[in-house]
Amino acid sequence: MNIKQYPSKLLDTAVFEFAKLPGIGQKTALRLVLHLLKKDKEEVEKFGNALIDMRNNIQFCNICHNIADAPICEICGDNTRDHTTICVVESVKEVLAIENTHLYRGVYHVLGGIISPMQGIGPADLNIDSLEKKASEGNVKEIIFALSATMEGDTTNFYIFRKINKLNLVFSTLARGVSVGDELEYIDEVTLGRSLVNRMEFKM
Repeated sequence: MNIKQYPSKLLDTAVFEFAKLPGIGQKTALRLVLHLLKKDKEEVEKFGNALIDMRNNIQFCNICHNIADAPICEICGDNTRDHTTICVVESVKEVLAIENTHLYRGVYHVLGGIISPMQGIGPADLNIDSLEKKASEGNVKEIIFALSATMEGDTTNFYIFRKINKLNLVFSTLARGVSVGDELEYIDEVTLGRSLVNRMEFKM
């Protein structure tokens, strides 16, 4: 693989690895690496060890599939949350975005993606079966669909609804303060929060 040559192979490798990160080009990668070179070795080791420790030890919640430090995440383990309301999201990024609104006190279910035939992602690739099992246990009252307002997001909403609409649950979706085509993670917190508070009944 061709990469730009620098005076040191070690520098070459470090720049190449940083440039793999999303949104990081080679010039930015070089700037980051040179910044780290100015730091004390102890600081750089702390930085590197934090990344290694995160990758080796982070877990996914057995209940909602959110990231966690233990088999059950802090949200699912919090008895003050409303466990009768489940907000269905695409990824951990949406959990973080909604939590930043400080307006939602239910729990989550992270699908791990959305149905997208163009990308080869089908229902079997997502955490849908565990959502169906959780919803059928009798403790859940409402399912909130908080997927991106795109064709793929709507397709996923409809698929899940068809699978579990036989259950006596309330199904709702975000109010359309969220524009069609918007990616949830990029929506400002005020708009996202209002969309949750003013959510609408989900209908076929």
